[in-house]
Amino acid sequence: MADSNIYSNSSKNGNNAIKDPQIGGSSCFKEAVCIDAYRVYDSCADKDCLQDLRVYFTESGQHVIDQACSVRIDDVSVITVYVNLEPVPFNKGFYSVEMTFFFEVNLEVFLAPASSPVNVSGLSVYSKKVILFGSEGNVKIFSSSPCSEDSDLTNASCNLPKATVQVAEPIGLSAKVQYKSGENTDPSCPIPESICRKYGGDFSIVKSGNFVYVTIGIFTIVQIERSVQMLIPTYDFCVPEKECITSSDDPCELFSKLEFPTEEFFPPRVTELRPDVSSSGCGCRS
Repeated sequence: MADSNIYSNSSKNGNNAIKDPQIGGSSCFKEAVCIDAYRVYDSCADKDCLQDLRVYFTESGQHVIDQACSVRIDDVSVITVYVNLEPVPFNKGFYSVEMTFFFEVNLEVFLAPASSPVNVSGLSVYSKKVILFGSEGNVKIFSSSPCSEDSDLTNASCNLPKATVQVAEPIGLSAKVQYKSGENTDPSCPIPESICRKYGGDFSIVKSGNFVYVTIGIFTIVQIERSVQMLIPTYDFCVPEKECITSSDDPCELFSKLEFPTEEFFPPRVTELRPDVSSSGCGCRS
């Protein structure tokens, strides 16, 4: 009830500040304002172990893989994620979010036992789909900003929600090389031209030869958002309180501003690395 009274009074008084006697200065509640923001209607979090994902290589990379006796995964990173949003038929307000992940896989390739590895980069593709609630929108949105590729309809868009995907840094778990013949080697979806340019050429379609499979662990959060108008309390403008520091071309001056790295010279104790280990105990586990 207290909040509703504050909002109603603020709306009537316009920009008049409403101050809490226990709060002073810039922390005072000033007014209630209406903002246009994205509200999260539904979300889900996943921990996926992607087992035996095929790794694709360019022609030069595949030439090295064909000579490999073993491989070891070095690093994995997300290049991009393609997101496609579609309404679920006969289930109003629900949407299917189809995601296609493109991973860059860095491998250490051993051409002979006990030899120095050769570094080769390849591409893995993984797709998944989730269904989330995104509410309904029965209006079209018109704005002054172009949001469509159609030149005749540059200011209109359908009132679909927006899907966002957050991905933590992937974890490379394992890699193996196998010789196969006559396998279906096509990726699960066409590889975008922009990714092909990143690797300097098209990915070769191998009918027979060494195939590399990796296991990757990923953590994701998927959200469906809609643009809504919300009434929120405001306190003040976001005025920066810190001055900008002008950088100098003098390397010694820049170095003098760095703090001394004391922790680098004194390795941490076991109690700092493992808070669950008592300083009085031996740290052994039964």
